[in-house]
Amino acid sequence: MIPYGRQSIDEGDIASVVAALKSDWLTTGPLVEHFELALEGVVGAPCISVSSGTAALHCAYAAIGLEPGDEIITPPITFIATQAAAAMFGATIVFADIKLNTANIDPIAAEAAITSRTKAIVAVDYAGHPADLDELRAIADRYGIYLIEDASHSIGSIYKGRPVGSIADITTFSFFPTKNMTTGEGGAISSIHPELLERAKRFSRQGLVRMPEEFKIKDQGPWHQEVHEFGLNYRLPDVLCALGVSQLKRLQDFKTKKKTIFQSYNNHLESTKWIHLPQEIPDMDVNWHLYPIRVDPLSRKSIFMSLRKAGIGVQVNYIPAYWHPVFSEKGFSRGEYPNSDLFYSQEISLPIYFDLLEEQIEFIVATLKVQIS
Repeated sequence: MIPYGRQSIDEGDIASVVAALKSDWLTTGPLVEHFELALEGVVGAPCISVSSGTAALHCAYAAIGLEPGDEIITPPITFIATQAAAAMFGATIVFADIKLNTANIDPIAAEAAITSRTKAIVAVDYAGHPADLDELRAIADRYGIYLIEDASHSIGSIYKGRPVGSIADITTFSFFPTKNMTTGEGGAISSIHPELLERAKRFSRQGLVRMPEEFKIKDQGPWHQEVHEFGLNYRLPDVLCALGVSQLKRLQDFKTKKKTIFQSYNNHLESTKWIHLPQEIPDMDVNWHLYPIRVDPLSRKSIFMSLRKAGIGVQVNYIPAYWHPVFSEKGFSRGEYPNSDLFYSQEISLPIYFDLLEEQIEFIVATLKVQIS
């Protein structure tokens, strides 16, 4: 089976992890700060590391003080963690439809969804392509709300000369093995606002306050630590940060190779009827996580199944979030967000990962063309 995505681990990655295993630290040690500083060099804003992309979202929502009665605006085309982490705070999920060319949230739809209860717009960089961040930034500023960027797909992508992670109020990343780099499991948060990052960090470290000048209990000894607001243990351990440090050194190579794969697919498929290819908008420099094509909705299932039968691990990304029973049982119904529904009905993700070979691409393309013709 050719998977739709997979990690690339080299000898340098292995050596980095082995060295960490032989050190005095397995959980929180010096490699955590090393990894976070290396991340800052890539994303252009201070960072903290956490245990997953979902944890990053949970911490981001905690940082902005999300609470029951607040609303967040999200696109339907995303993994449900984008909404679930907010719903855990009792927030109301509001959907805004996507633009078909990128599957990213449409700023016009996002602005139309704003109410007096809106706390944040959450943009998702689908497939690695940055959302319309300048337009969304202007809208968020105009209404005095937060802009959160779910960049689980897009570390290493550049938006109009600026790295993803340096534009939104707070940005979240995922380092799952199929993503653009990996720490096994893991994620991170960046923010251009120190106070937001500190709130996210404290939430991810169980809410513990360790600075004596902040203590409310003042009659204890040097061992003392206390909690002012509840948090959770979302720490990323040293041994996984060791892998992250090594992977970050390879991020540009990963990006370059995926661009080559992206262009190879384009070259093979651009003249094929009935296939919509993914687009890279001018002024973007995308680190592609997915290669999403769109086909005839009536044929999508048979094409998908035929590719899988041929040993090609295609995927569909994603069922519109509001279709999930957890939302449909709250009154949402299919058809409310037509662009999202259409995109989902057509989408198939072809394999794209660092070690994918040109001969494998040619096999995938040839198999696909048989199904399309």
